[in-house]
Amino acid sequence: MKNKAEKGTVSKVLHYIGKYKYLLPVSIFLAFISTVLTLYVPVIIGDAIDLIGGKGAVDMKGVVSCLFYAAILIGICSVCQWLMSVINNKIAYSVTGDIRNEAFSKLQRLPLSSIDTTPHGDIVNRVINDTDRFCEGLLLGFTQVFTGVMTIVGTMCFMLILNWQIAITVLVLTPLSVFIAKFIGGRTFNMFKKRAEDEAEATSFINEMLTNQKLVSAFGKESDSIAKFKDIGDRLNKSSLDAIFFSSLTNPTTRFVNNLVYAAVALVGALLIISGNGSAMLTIGEFSVMLSYTNQYTKPFNEISGVFAEFQNALASAARVFELIEKEEMTPDREDATVLVSARGDVEITNAEFSYTKDKPLIKGLNLQVRQGERIAIVGPTGCGKTTIINLLMRFYDIDSGKIAVDGIDISNMTRKSLRCAYGMVLQDTWLTDGSIRDNISFGKPDATDEEIVDAAKAAHAHSFIKRLPRGYDTVPGADSEGLSQGQKQLISIARVMLTSPSMLILDEATSSIDTRTEMKIQEAFSKMMVGRTSFIVAHRLSTIREADLILVMRDGRIVETGRHDELLENGGFYAELYNSQFAI
Repeated sequence: MKNKAEKGTVSKVLHYIGKYKYLLPVSIFLAFISTVLTLYVPVIIGDAIDLIGGKGAVDMKGVVSCLFYAAILIGICSVCQWLMSVINNKIAYSVTGDIRNEAFSKLQRLPLSSIDTTPHGDIVNRVINDTDRFCEGLLLGFTQVFTGVMTIVGTMCFMLILNWQIAITVLVLTPLSVFIAKFIGGRTFNMFKKRAEDEAEATSFINEMLTNQKLVSAFGKESDSIAKFKDIGDRLNKSSLDAIFFSSLTNPTTRFVNNLVYAAVALVGALLIISGNGSAMLTIGEFSVMLSYTNQYTKPFNEISGVFAEFQNALASAARVFELIEKEEMTPDREDATVLVSARGDVEITNAEFSYTKDKPLIKGLNLQVRQGERIAIVGPTGCGKTTIINLLMRFYDIDSGKIAVDGIDISNMTRKSLRCAYGMVLQDTWLTDGSIRDNISFGKPDATDEEIVDAAKAAHAHSFIKRLPRGYDTVPGADSEGLSQGQKQLISIARVMLTSPSMLILDEATSSIDTRTEMKIQEAFSKMMVGRTSFIVAHRLSTIREADLILVMRDGRIVETGRHDELLENGGFYAELYNSQFAI
């Protein structure tokens, strides 16, 4: 199974490299030129040695000429290697960029259920660290393999021409290096993959602790978190040491074989020189050339063996990225899907059934009919399905059965983008971008004028605190040493929605982090904003939904009561029980 997975990963990598196939022949040609020149230089040096060590007067002019030619060839070779390095860098980083961009693009197409059930640190690790590690291995592979293979082939051809006995000696012994590299490298793939998984777990845990550090401190769990991280760190250390130790065996073992080859060549060459007769006789210069070729022939085996081990690391990282890229995407919009434009706001839910997991049904037989401009409050205990209804209305999740329609059109038959753009949404958990406050307010309407942005901020009661900041609307929270409170962030989120003036509204605990005095002003602003707009309000504080046109009381995934605030209190049912429990003395 591991070999199939590895081969599958290689084929996927080659697919991405294929986009830059026009650069590969150039790189291979440069590798060929640099290899030929590198191999020819020892021949010239050998000739110079024979001119110095031969009988009779030393031909200094010939020696100088040989050295001059060698210097020129070395210079040309260096330029070719530099150009090859530039091209290989271009291929490696372009391929890595393509894979990283596709991985990030895939995140936008994954169903929310996939993102919700995957540790975010693991996703970050795949998109950033794993792609970087893959790039390093790919770059090293391009640089070493191209020149290495050509050096091996070219050197053997030269050696066979110069002296076949020494060439055969080298050819018989060097396959040991290949066998060792394959044996060790073939066992490191899973080790490097295990290390990448442990790194992802460590990243996820650190991210979780940083996000919830206040809770950790509040409950005195610092020592527990340290102990858990130490456990993860110990496992990461072990997997790293196993992978690195086993892969590091390649270099010394192949060097040992290469030294044996060099010693064998020295012995055979010395015997041939001593014999001094026949076609097999060697000159001192030729012998030096053969020794140089032996080094050049065995060196790529050592380098390629190291690359092979490193390439296993790169493939293991690539496999994790491809696992993300190949995850099942959300059901795509139909080709003939309706684009919702200027929605009226009529919403109808018919016999909707939904569950996050098949063995735990949540929404069961849900029916609801909402007309344009109505304000619908959704209340109930934790876990009853309030936020789930919002997720279904926005098609963050698709219902298992039944139907949800907007303006009489089944939302499964309209584009997700047009549906979601029809809603303005304010959540309990606020989110701000890295930009300025101005950028955050205009996030949904980038072409908004400064006057429109200020008006939205005033409507959300955010203008007063924004203008007191040193840079006003140009303040970048955090970067300008301006830490905004949770309530201030929520006011900016509310201003963002008010600026877009959507057809429908979803307010999920939209004022939970705001003080009571400001909340009253926001509720007044919301009331004006809701006029003529269908609005869904999820609230735990029941005092905030008294003016709703209809209150849906949920329990265990079902609507158990409906009505206005006063009616539900008079009925003395579950809503009355919830309401009185909040105001009990």
